[in-house]
Amino acid sequence: MELSRHNLFRAQWSILYYLFNENSSTLVELSTYLGVEKPTVTRTIAKLEEMGYLEAVPTKDKREKRMQLTESGQKVYLDVRVTIDEFEMDILKGISEEEQLEGIRLMSEIRKNLMQQEE
Repeated sequence: MELSRHNLFRAQWSILYYLFNENSSTLVELSTYLGVEKPTVTRTIAKLEEMGYLEAVPTKDKREKRMQLTESGQKVYLDVRVTIDEFEMDILKGISEEEQLEGIRLMSEIRKNLMQQEE
């Protein structure tokens, strides 16, 4: 719901988030991060490029496509980040920082266990 105010889907936001924090990434790195197949990432990347949020980074290896945020993509990321921060503050009311950290730790363990199940 919060992302729709910015005309973004979750997968698009995840890519913007990753690229904002990593500066640039290959499609393989993105597909690993998202846990989806490369063709899925390729379609999402194409849409974000069409929206003007991503651009290709020149690389020595022409077979490898590396992407980064455009100036417009960085601005959208920061705008969405404000929306998400406000949403998180609302939904975490009454939950102490210690409890939040414990929740994050538990979710991380669950994710690790799920990843091991897939191997």
